[in-house]
Amino acid sequence: MHAVDPSPWFVWVALGLVVLQAVALVPVVRRMRGPDPTVRSEARLDLLETVGSLLLFFGLLLSLFVAESLFWIALAGFALMAGVYAVKGLRLLRARRRARSGPEAGS
Repeated sequence: MHAVDPSPWFVWVALGLVVLQAVALVPVVRRMRGPDPTVRSEARLDLLETVGSLLLFFGLLLSLFVAESLFWIALAGFALMAGVYAVKGLRLLRARRRARSGPEAGS
């Protein structure tokens, strides 16, 4: 199969998003070096999310320019991001339940 010739605006938008995601790695890595284990744990999830989005963008770009068979890289990035969002959602839900039951349990 032949690679598709995408329009130039799509290429520039995609490259801009890749650069933004790469720049987003800097504060995440700094937070991973911090002394607080809770902050480091959140930073690990943010790192996985950023890597997943980079895989998604690179997979899309590679499938357009090189070969359509490389689309699986984008799917792997999407799966990684979905897993990270599920873990973040469960943590948020657990924190809300603790906050709701906390004051009542102390009475």
